Amino acid sequence: MNKIREFNLADALAGLSLAGLLLPEAVAYSGLANLPPQAGVIGLFAGLTCYALIGRSRYALVTATSSSAAVLAAATLALGANAAGQRVAFASMLVCATGIAFLLAGCARLGAMSNLIARPVLRGFSFGLALVIAVKQWPHIVGMQVRSTDFLPMLAEIFRNVGAWEPTSLVAGVGALLGLFLLGRIRHVPGVLVVIVAGIAAAPWLASRGVPLTGPIHLALELPAFALPAGGDWLPLVEFALALMFILYAESYSSIRTYALKHDDTVQPNRDLLALGLANVVSGAFHGTPVGAGYSGTSANEAAGAQSRAAGLYAAATVLALVLLFLPWIERIPEPVLAAIVIHAVSKSMRVAVFRPYFRWQRDRLVTLTAVAAVIMFGMLDGLLAAIAFSLAMLLHSLASPRVAVLGRMGGHDFVSVARFPQAACTPGILVLRPEEPVFFANAEPLLALARQRVLQETDLRLVIFSLEESPDLDGTALECLGEFAAWLAARKIGMRVARLKEASRDALMRANFSQLPMTGLDYSSVDDAVSGSSTDAPVR
Repeated sequence: MNKIREFNLADALAGLSLAGLLLPEAVAYSGLANLPPQAGVIGLFAGLTCYALIGRSRYALVTATSSSAAVLAAATLALGANAAGQRVAFASMLVCATGIAFLLAGCARLGAMSNLIARPVLRGFSFGLALVIAVKQWPHIVGMQVRSTDFLPMLAEIFRNVGAWEPTSLVAGVGALLGLFLLGRIRHVPGVLVVIVAGIAAAPWLASRGVPLTGPIHLALELPAFALPAGGDWLPLVEFALALMFILYAESYSSIRTYALKHDDTVQPNRDLLALGLANVVSGAFHGTPVGAGYSGTSANEAAGAQSRAAGLYAAATVLALVLLFLPWIERIPEPVLAAIVIHAVSKSMRVAVFRPYFRWQRDRLVTLTAVAAVIMFGMLDGLLAAIAFSLAMLLHSLASPRVAVLGRMGGHDFVSVARFPQAACTPGILVLRPEEPVFFANAEPLLALARQRVLQETDLRLVIFSLEESPDLDGTALECLGEFAAWLAARKIGMRVARLKEASRDALMRANFSQLPMTGLDYSSVDDAVSGSSTDAPVR
């Protein structure tokens, strides 16, 4: 009982401390999504409540995120939404479609789909997206109107019209930004709340000098109103919904898994898919923003001492109390202060240090930098898809580059690469080959061509042994090429054996039933057995 009371107290304190951070960020992200302020508040309620009731991570806080807000703004613009009412209707349909995609993925148990987005892609995308968001928020900091919507033209327009910057707005925005960074260095000080209170206090003076304020927030629940793009073309809507789902889930699963590993908690990705799906359906139905488990909110929840998902419910209740009691004050937050909150939030993703490991490891450097450039050049949605396609192309290029190692005996029973261990001894008359990557349709032919070249370099060869431990399965192209290679060897009076077969690969070769590769040549659990000709060991299953 005492333990339960401790948990409830810790969760209540965490919820209370987070409310001051979540509410202004939700309002700020509404502006980033080109939606009215109440959209972020509705999304905040939907995300906190739905995930706390259904989700499984005890630290995840599902709220509006900067990345999803920016992508939603780009999607509604691409769908042709210009008027405010049209943007809200398009956004509602898009958020609901994203939620439905989450629910379908959860029902289909596709919880591992976020693995399709490699971490270097996500790092580069986040960095590029943070740059784009910061540049697009700068006009709100300086109080100027811009015509451009793309990153580079907008950046050029901002610097070309420095004379149009409003000094009062600039002072307010930069002051708020400096305050956020300075207060962020002091533990247990709610920097966002302090800056918000200061901005509200200065609002009358700022408004008298033309600095815009947040404006009215209408929280009355309305019946769902949706709209399809002109001509009823729903295909772009599906594409944008899937892109938004991938972004949200990749970001959410990364946050959830990070803190699950840190605290030895279990992860249930399919259950989290359902929770995120319901949260987005509810948010979209009431004209809210898309929601996900952002890293900043989740890390703040853990740092605040949360012990269970109840912290999200306490946070939702606290936000509700703040809205009911202080809504007129929230409406007086200056727009430059909200823009500063957004820039401060995304600044965590603009650290060059995130790229350092990839350069030190000499892995995925080009993929990461391509993701940054793709977002800047092609926009958020097309940039993400281009970065994912590039990473998959690089993977296929790596796998399709054939490498075959020649193995020799080291010690009593071990066979290792003679290129790495020159002291390893090759058995006379026997050539042992090992493909260094899985054999599949893209590399089967060039890989077996390398094997032929290696065979032609040998003299008095009577047996070739293929060690296929790197291939969990064999597709049709790989099977055909292995059969042709066995026939080519047989024409030269050279036998062939296959060692260390995985179950699926062995079953595929048995079904192929090549006459030059009898089943007795497949039952070798080790290279040593294949060299000695012993097949008495049980086959690998």
